[in-house]
Amino acid sequence: MFRKILIANRGEIACRVAATARRMGVKTVAVYSDADAHAKHVTVCDEAVHIGGSAPKESYLRWDRIIEAAKATGAQAVHPGYGFLSENEEFAQACADAGLVFIGPPPSAIQAMGLKAESKQLMEKAGVPLVPGYHAANQDAALLKKEAGRIGYPVLIKASAGGGGKGMRAVDKAEDFEAALASCKREAINSFGDDAVLIEKYVQRPRHIEIQVFGDSQGNYVYLFERDCSVQRRHQKVLEEAPAPGMTEALRRQMGEAAVAAARAVKYVGAGTVEFIVEQREGGEMNFFFMEMNTRLQVEHPVTEAITGQDLVEWQLRVAFGESLPLKQEQLRIHGHAIEARICAENPDNNFLPATGHLLVYRKPACTAFERGLTRIDDGVREGDAISPFYDSMIAKLIVHGDTREQALAHLDEALAQTHIVGLATNVQFLRHVVRSRSFAEADLDTALIQREQAVLFNQETLGLPLAAAAAIAQALVQEKTLEGADPFSRRDGWRSHGPAVRQFQFEFHGEPAKAALTYLHDGALSLTVGNVSGALAFSETPQGLDIHFAGQRLLAAVYAHGESDHVFSERGATQIMNIDLLAHAGEAAAETGRLTAPMPGKVVSFAVKAGDQVSKGQALAVLEAMKMEHTIAAPADGVVAELMYAPGDQVAEGAELLKIE
Repeated sequence: MFRKILIANRGEIACRVAATARRMGVKTVAVYSDADAHAKHVTVCDEAVHIGGSAPKESYLRWDRIIEAAKATGAQAVHPGYGFLSENEEFAQACADAGLVFIGPPPSAIQAMGLKAESKQLMEKAGVPLVPGYHAANQDAALLKKEAGRIGYPVLIKASAGGGGKGMRAVDKAEDFEAALASCKREAINSFGDDAVLIEKYVQRPRHIEIQVFGDSQGNYVYLFERDCSVQRRHQKVLEEAPAPGMTEALRRQMGEAAVAAARAVKYVGAGTVEFIVEQREGGEMNFFFMEMNTRLQVEHPVTEAITGQDLVEWQLRVAFGESLPLKQEQLRIHGHAIEARICAENPDNNFLPATGHLLVYRKPACTAFERGLTRIDDGVREGDAISPFYDSMIAKLIVHGDTREQALAHLDEALAQTHIVGLATNVQFLRHVVRSRSFAEADLDTALIQREQAVLFNQETLGLPLAAAAAIAQALVQEKTLEGADPFSRRDGWRSHGPAVRQFQFEFHGEPAKAALTYLHDGALSLTVGNVSGALAFSETPQGLDIHFAGQRLLAAVYAHGESDHVFSERGATQIMNIDLLAHAGEAAAETGRLTAPMPGKVVSFAVKAGDQVSKGQALAVLEAMKMEHTIAAPADGVVAELMYAPGDQVAEGAELLKIE
């Protein structure tokens, strides 16, 4: 086995590879950028080498520096992780030329499968069913639009060199095609250095099911069953599970053998994933079409590990070292059901806008042993770390396993409830809403699930003002108790020699003002009124937080104060309530109007308007690129553009004023 490997990646996947390498007795070398100087993946590896600036093109995409680091540290092999250089055949070839083993497929396989158009042509020759589409090299915009019309709307424009949902747009009608094409090409050139696209028929009610394949240098191949990745936003996966609900043994075998045939056609070595679009027809019939092959380990590989009991990173290392596959096809079995949730720094209620900031609070559910039902966290961050604008928004992956899908769903909801993050917006509560939705709970899956269930997924409040206020007040009283001294004059129990004491609280809850009155009774009891809800308030501290009783309801909650805000987490759900100090806020100026600011750090891609233009509410004004994605800035109201504050290509900070509207 290798003595030392270099991990040419960062964050969660670098930590994941390092964990298996450590278990196998293999030393690891991390690489890091300026932004990652103190990152978790740097500390979990045996050595670390600085390779450049914070932007990926200055560090993690500089394969020359990565190879220099590997040679300088005596590493024998390079694990590319996923993303960055993992599917770059030039990097794989450069590793081989430098005498390093690339822990992945040969450059020829990456090249054959890396470009979507060419891979589809290859699969067509191999007899694998394809979605109707245009996969040729001619990229003339007029021709592409003509082909879209021939295929028939709706169509899907996809970056040929793409992945992860980048450079992908669904187009419903011809008049929207040019703008969608331009956006795809911009995103593709920025993410992959190649703006070529292909066009496919947009399959109605499709499921996204992928097959994990493995090959070795002796010509052996297996498939480790399937994963359903249908729950997506912006064409990026949100929840993944294995096995796929409703999959028959016959269809599993048919798809698995097709995936192995695809791998065999390019003499594939190592871990790969063959992705299929599955069309659901009346009567339960499912037809599958080849979509693409990802020539690397996938983000969602842990669910396959959970149901098979295999460590896929160990398989990668053994195969790259020249060993045969650890198991044959007939030795592989499915055990139970596993689901993975991607926890991301983003605001689902604001079109999944990515968020940046520090993890002021980062509390995770306890991990459990596999035999008791797995709960696993894969992450590359610690409490106090920053989520920067330079990389993608994923914070962690939460993986659960149960004997049945129903058990796995229950484990996942419980684990998400125990995930507490303060400091930036996350999708944790959104994930809980998805898991509890009718469609997901009943396995009524397709890639439009989020749109179909949006009424119960977005802008949901599960706790309500009375319980949120009770939790905030209970937390305040607990904190005040810690300030009491031994003398009776420092006591904060509200005792008065005449009549009960009444204390007023002012809050803001979801943008609306609210008031509460807390009454200290002579027998030491508390009475609370929040709006039109009144009742006794009692609470006690527990190892997990507070046990609160108010108005006939009980709430077990963890409350974290950050500035003026209290963040409340419970099994019922989580919320945020703001304490208003009337004296501190007196005299504050009214909020400015007529200005549009950048919601996060990024680069101005384009403006759709100029000074003097009349605009309508909701009209697209500008496009901002941040965290590998494009974000459209829309007009909040009707008006006239007074001034553009930046030019396309300019980098802007969060809160920077982009343009003024009168």
